Amino acid sequence: MFTSVDEVSARLAETGYLASPAVATTVFLADRLGKPLLVEGPAGVGKTELAKAVARVADAELVRLQCYEGVDESRALYEWNHAKQLLRISAGRDETWDETRTDIFSEEFLLPRPLLTAIRGDAPKVLLIDETDKADVEVEGLLLEVLSDFQVTVPELGTVTATRRPFVVLTSNATRELSEALRRRCLFLHIGFPEEELERRIVRLKVPGIDTALAESVVRVVGALRALDLRKAPSVAETVDWAHTLLALGAHTLDERVVRDTLGVVLKHQEDIAKAAAKLDLDAV
Repeated sequence: MFTSVDEVSARLAETGYLASPAVATTVFLADRLGKPLLVEGPAGVGKTELAKAVARVADAELVRLQCYEGVDESRALYEWNHAKQLLRISAGRDETWDETRTDIFSEEFLLPRPLLTAIRGDAPKVLLIDETDKADVEVEGLLLEVLSDFQVTVPELGTVTATRRPFVVLTSNATRELSEALRRRCLFLHIGFPEEELERRIVRLKVPGIDTALAESVVRVVGALRALDLRKAPSVAETVDWAHTLLALGAHTLDERVVRDTLGVVLKHQEDIAKAAAKLDLDAV
């Protein structure tokens, strides 16, 4: 998809995703080497959005596996359409079991889930395995075959091997440690909170019409909030939300009253709001 790191930065920027040099370099290498990309970092810093931006750049279908506790093979790989199989068995009562079995375990009755969908067909695809750390450890075993050989084995049909490899992005909030076997198959990228200048550019891009001075104030105050010992530090997404809020309120500056009235946009726990109200010094920001 890309011929250089600079091209990655430029084309992602065209979709509204401003990538740091580290992000652009790792995306370029993942594309050039054909390796899955494991992106780790706190929530709200653009991990999922990176996969979406790559899909837009490549004009590719985004195939998303949203991980959660209890996700299993039938949700990740494939399952059989049991209701349709029962109807087929009922309609073929005069057939032998061998004849019926050959029919019901065919493509017509297969329900492909994200991992199988991503490796089938010749169209370009981006496979997003989102919040991998929220899935059970056993799910990582399902991923290894796909990420190693880009193939899925369906016992009744055989092995399905990708004719065109998808661009694979796994995201993790690091709520649990992923296995070394999984990490070994991926390039690793950590996305943390951006530098102040980059965050200002993101705010100005995502919130058209915001005053430059107000955008700078928002970013500085968010940086000061992150320096506090909070239960949940504000993410980039919440910085953008706050900027939208201030614009909607017609605020031109961040004074104590405005900050106090809108802290719930960037902080999601009452203990954090109380701590920020007590310790945040706007004059020092």
